[in-house]
Amino acid sequence: MTEESAHDGAGDLEPAIASGAESDRRIATDGGDDESVVRRDRFSGGPARSFLSSLAADERIFEADLEVDRAHVVMLAEQGIVDGDVAGEVLTALDAIEVDGHDSLPDGEDVHEAIETSVIERIGANGGKMHTARSRNDEVAACIRYRLREDVLAAIEATIALRGALLEAATAHTETIMPGYTHLQPAQPTTVAHWACSYESAVRRDTARLLDAYGRINESPLGAAAFAGTTFDIDRERTAELLGFDGVVENSMDASSSRDFLLETTQALSTHATTLSGLAEDVIVFANRGFVSLSDDYSSTSSIMPQKKNPDTLELVRAVAGDAAGEVQGLTTTLKGLPRAYNRDLQRATPHAWETADAVTEASSVAAGAVATAEWNDEALAAEAGEGFSTATGVADLLAANGLPFRTAHEIVASAAERLEDADGSDLDAIAAAARAVLEAPLESVVDLEAVEAALDPAESVASRDSRGGPAPEAIDPQLADAREILAKDETTLETRTEALEAAHAALRTEVNDYV
Repeated sequence: MTEESAHDGAGDLEPAIASGAESDRRIATDGGDDESVVRRDRFSGGPARSFLSSLAADERIFEADLEVDRAHVVMLAEQGIVDGDVAGEVLTALDAIEVDGHDSLPDGEDVHEAIETSVIERIGANGGKMHTARSRNDEVAACIRYRLREDVLAAIEATIALRGALLEAATAHTETIMPGYTHLQPAQPTTVAHWACSYESAVRRDTARLLDAYGRINESPLGAAAFAGTTFDIDRERTAELLGFDGVVENSMDASSSRDFLLETTQALSTHATTLSGLAEDVIVFANRGFVSLSDDYSSTSSIMPQKKNPDTLELVRAVAGDAAGEVQGLTTTLKGLPRAYNRDLQRATPHAWETADAVTEASSVAAGAVATAEWNDEALAAEAGEGFSTATGVADLLAANGLPFRTAHEIVASAAERLEDADGSDLDAIAAAARAVLEAPLESVVDLEAVEAALDPAESVASRDSRGGPAPEAIDPQLADAREILAKDETTLETRTEALEAAHAALRTEVNDYV
């Protein structure tokens, strides 16, 4: 994925074209002292050639480059810039190159040069006309966007699957009481459904960020040439249409040089990886405490301790967040301070996005599978839900609801907690003793003792927390309904965008078939 040479049009090859098969061979090779199709004899050799080459890494955009080439050639023929018969030869050669695959390409600086070289090897000098009115700068930008769209749609699909798994778990456990924590200390009882919905909400935002990023990826830079446009009468909207882009990046300098769409996508994926890391950490801790058991498909055992069942997959999910954050930093540093328009640094930028997309999408799919197949230990969760005087806040709320200032109620319950630490006895006894000390009056003068006993029960405590977004089953139901509705909309959006790309691919194939 390298920068264009000084020429940028139909005349790119003429200075190097001699006559006969030997000239075609020299133009098509890029090794030793032979001339490169782009670099010519002066720039074709030297010890830095391998350092400059991105051909191996470019395998990821091999198919994208072929599609971009096809769209560009079709447009050139439609505009009368290239003869239809020549367009047919080029398009036929591109089909053959696709069949032979990336590994069959000749050596070159990048996949773009290698494909053009291969076309020239097959049909002669006319193959160079495919690059008319184009630079490798706008070409590679188009290829990156073309491929990145698919990666982002795959990531979105993975987030949707995870949200579905979380909602299924929530639906099955609306009344499954569990301990809730702050600072990893027992805080208040909640439910598995409330916990699962909390992560579904976060992943939903991750989906939204990726959908937003997709909209900015799906604009065509093709036709911007090196950065200053072209003298040829091209149709940028037509190539955008043929490639399934929603429109064009208007300014030609911006189109060829900008990589903010890469950074935005990598950041969105990194944010999702951070969400996944938190989810993984929770489940790892829950598994340690016997609250949940992961399927064997998402666990492993020890090489020496056969009794072990380790949540290894989720530990790796947790680690992906660090990798993704590192890729964001690497990409940001690469892009920082680059002058307009094209700089070779950009060759090092794209792999950060590819690595992040692959790792985070896979981690999201693994997390979805782990959640979907996990078994929750209802008894262990219920037994732990009331530990650590976790219903204390509910008692304080009850006292406040019966007329005491909340800070007074807070003082009573705090005093009761201290008494429980220092002596044996029931929670109710400790609260009654604290009330006498603080109020200089019996607890029952403020509140019915049966109501206090109910507030101390984890299930009753959860049921009472029926405010919007709370854990009470009646508060969870609308959360689930809203989440399912938004999930269905996101699924439709994903399907629509996927179908649009498939339709564009089929339409381009139809246009190509008119020439080959």
